[in-house]
Amino acid sequence: MAGTRSAPGGTTLVVQGVQCGFVNSADGGDAYGDVVEEKAGPDFYVKKHLGGVKYDEIRVQVGLGLTHDFYDWIAASWKQNYSRKDGSVITADVNFNAVSELDFFHALITEVSFPALDAASKDPFRLDVKFAPEFTRKKKGAGKVTAPKPQKQSLVSSFRLELDGLPTAKVSRVEPFTVTQEIATDDIGDGRDIAKEPGKLDFPNLRVTLAAAGADPWIQWADDFIVQGKNDAGSEKNGAIVLLSPDLKTELGRVSLFGVGIFRLRRVQAKLVADLYCERMELQVGKPAAKPADPPAPAPAPPATPLSRGPGATPVVTRPRVPG
Repeated sequence: MAGTRSAPGGTTLVVQGVQCGFVNSADGGDAYGDVVEEKAGPDFYVKKHLGGVKYDEIRVQVGLGLTHDFYDWIAASWKQNYSRKDGSVITADVNFNAVSELDFFHALITEVSFPALDAASKDPFRLDVKFAPEFTRKKKGAGKVTAPKPQKQSLVSSFRLELDGLPTAKVSRVEPFTVTQEIATDDIGDGRDIAKEPGKLDFPNLRVTLAAAGADPWIQWADDFIVQGKNDAGSEKNGAIVLLSPDLKTELGRVSLFGVGIFRLRRVQAKLVADLYCERMELQVGKPAAKPADPPAPAPAPPATPLSRGPGATPVVTRPRVPG
């Protein structure tokens, strides 16, 4: 899948048998081999051969309109509840006939990049998501894919920052940030496809811009936290970056923030630029469908009623009469 994978009809992502929706772009997943050089022998040249086969990460660019299955995969990885997924990246023509397919196996989320959130921008909101498969297989497409449904639209200007005890209505920009998951490889053994294991999970610092007017609580927090040294866990804050619909009325998703501290606050003309660390983040986009309630259990049959035939007599149990 060299370069960007595209087709006139679009590119759809399937995860664990669920068609999650059409992506804006997809690339990667190609196989490659490392070149191994042997020690020089009697020949005047160095002999070379290939080592184990490896596979590029797959990168997809998506909005907020895929099924919750895809975002739940990301959310679980941020909680270190790692889940390896199988799936496919399918390109389709204008009639939604599958043209080509890249199947991936045992993939782990490795990177989620958020764009700059800017109140002055009209750009669409897009996430860049990378996942690392243990191996991939290419094949010719077959059958049809489901036509895309209208997706929830969002702009990079449609956001709200929440942070405990601080005024955030005048926050106008959050710089791009990326959550990364290191992947370790286990290439010991005879297998050509190399197993991958999750490593360090890194949540980035955040940089936000807000109007200086009315920002006294931010200035006081920075002075207490940085200068006065009141920066224990009790002085950290929790909050969220809330992703909204273009009319700013409907919440489409959120990045919850935990253990937020401030380590720099600068004045730039009439604005303040705050640098924040964040110990942990959680992602929520969309909500799974409610699980249908289990049908009520049938009521137990009433117990048989004993009939007495007098004092000391053995009870007689009535039984239903069988026709015939």
